[in-house]
Amino acid sequence: MENRLEFMDLQKTAALEELRGCNEWTAPFGLSLSDAQMKMLAENRFRALQNTGRVEFGEGILKKLIYAFCDSPFLTQETYEETISELQEIFYYFKNESMERIPDEELIGYMKQVFDGCAQGSIDYLEGTSLEELCRSVREDGSLSGGAGGNGGDDGDDGDVEDDEAGDLL
Repeated sequence: MENRLEFMDLQKTAALEELRGCNEWTAPFGLSLSDAQMKMLAENRFRALQNTGRVEFGEGILKKLIYAFCDSPFLTQETYEETISELQEIFYYFKNESMERIPDEELIGYMKQVFDGCAQGSIDYLEGTSLEELCRSVREDGSLSGGAGGNGGDDGDDGDVEDDEAGDLL
């Protein structure tokens, strides 16, 4: 048990360092996270993983979400922390709902396309309609053609983030 707590502390420390690095990337978009906000996002990460029965080794999904969404016209400094936290929870939930059939970058790209498009920045719309349709389509026929937005949301901008799978199931 003690080793597990030490491992989680190391992961939290790494997550905070990762988030500090994101501030430099997001500053041109008028977005930054305070130390308290970074700690809250890191805590929410572990809570979201626990709630969805997932575990991560190494880099989490927060950095990828921040890089993908920082240029959204619907993301403001006032809503930044809360929106990223909600996107993280949605991401893990839909990784499960899609039965792991959607690669991380494709799911994030689809989320971004819908968030900036027909959802017009609405987390509720993104979570309640488009992603449900996408996952239903993936479960039924293995295609990414479901939901609003259609093609999986590949906007060609992956923010130069490594291509690894985050939050694998236990």
